[in-house]
Amino acid sequence: MTDALFPASRSSHALDVDQSSFMTQVVEASRDVPVLVEFHTPTSASCRKLSPVLEKVVQATEGRIRLTRLDVTANRTLVAQLLQMGLPLQSVPMVVAFWQGQVRDLFQGAQPEDEIRTFVEQLLKDSGQAMPVAEQLKAADSALRAGELDTAINGYTGVLEADPEKPEGWAGLIRCMIAMDDPEGAEEAASQIPDGIATSEPVTSALASLKLYQEGREAAGKLGEIRQKLEQSPQDAALLEELAKALNGAGEREAAAQTLLDIIARDRDGAGQSARTELLKLFDAWGMTDPATLAARRKLSSLLFS
Repeated sequence: MTDALFPASRSSHALDVDQSSFMTQVVEASRDVPVLVEFHTPTSASCRKLSPVLEKVVQATEGRIRLTRLDVTANRTLVAQLLQMGLPLQSVPMVVAFWQGQVRDLFQGAQPEDEIRTFVEQLLKDSGQAMPVAEQLKAADSALRAGELDTAINGYTGVLEADPEKPEGWAGLIRCMIAMDDPEGAEEAASQIPDGIATSEPVTSALASLKLYQEGREAAGKLGEIRQKLEQSPQDAALLEELAKALNGAGEREAAAQTLLDIIARDRDGAGQSARTELLKLFDAWGMTDPATLAARRKLSSLLFS
């Protein structure tokens, strides 16, 4: 029924409403689906900044929330009525959430995308819904890359609550535990992975990262011993690989990568093959957007194609 109330807009994913349509297309429509109203003025720079971000986040809900927009300068009588009802519309942009015919929440100003997403996620929760799994996963991945581990864990947990057999959810959760230096937590997560997805690429990749992390922690405790042995055999490729693992376990990513790159540079077709395999494992464990990965990949390309 509500679909007929929201005809598609050719220029925006938001529906423009005014005084004549506000009750039907906002208040009454919100009894079926949460409705956001963006109160704005066309000349406001803050409004122009907010609008595309708000549209992006709402569009990601795949119809679970509807977005409308009201020009306060063209609808002064309605704005005055809403002010009398207690809505603080003295300045824009302001976004007001309606659910079940009532104001549920609001925010003012051009907020960052992550805060808008949190606002929308709460509105979905209040209405008994959740973000689509794909969007939750995307947000969790972004949080993990940014080092926002609590946010990432909450995101991956939400993904798995919606779809317990989502390989990327389990893989992300394991990588979060690794980043938090929590091998027990990672192992606990790994033990709960459903058998049907245990051999999927995201899961096996995450488990390989966990194994590498555990080996690195163990090797890090032998760092001094490895260095002493290298004083006697400084060109021993096997010892140098152990050194790289130990350095990685100690958090010295750049030094670990450089150790392996040095092996490749000296013996590309011999010991360098094994070193390259170990280096690629590190890239996978660190993530392809990690600064250490990016720097080492550039050096590796230079070596291989020089």
